[in-house]
Amino acid sequence: MLIGLKIRKLRELKNLTQEHVANGIGISQGAYSRMELGDSEITFGKLEKIASILNMKPEEIISFEETMFFNAINNEGKNEFIHQSNQLWEGEKKLYIQQIELLKEEVKYLKKLLDTVLSK
Repeated sequence: MLIGLKIRKLRELKNLTQEHVANGIGISQGAYSRMELGDSEITFGKLEKIASILNMKPEEIISFEETMFFNAINNEGKNEFIHQSNQLWEGEKKLYIQQIELLKEEVKYLKKLLDTVLSK
């Protein structure tokens, strides 16, 4: 996975906008977008700034692999262990769990809102 795509996935997991990250590293949103798309080079200095905004270390961004997480979720409860060469970073797992919890809360809220609208 390209570094820009990894950054985008992690930024989205933290519910941050491109504009927020771009402002934090002192560039335009368009320039930042090109970095995520792989159209512009990401220097190590910029990676360090982005990592700081994401509350991560640069090496955690570099080692991020979303497929590791989804494989772990798909095998949960099956008492199976799939060994892969990359280990799921603990912070990455926490981010996914937080995002899942936020989505569950949003679903609850929307169901309640829908029930209210339908009962009128």
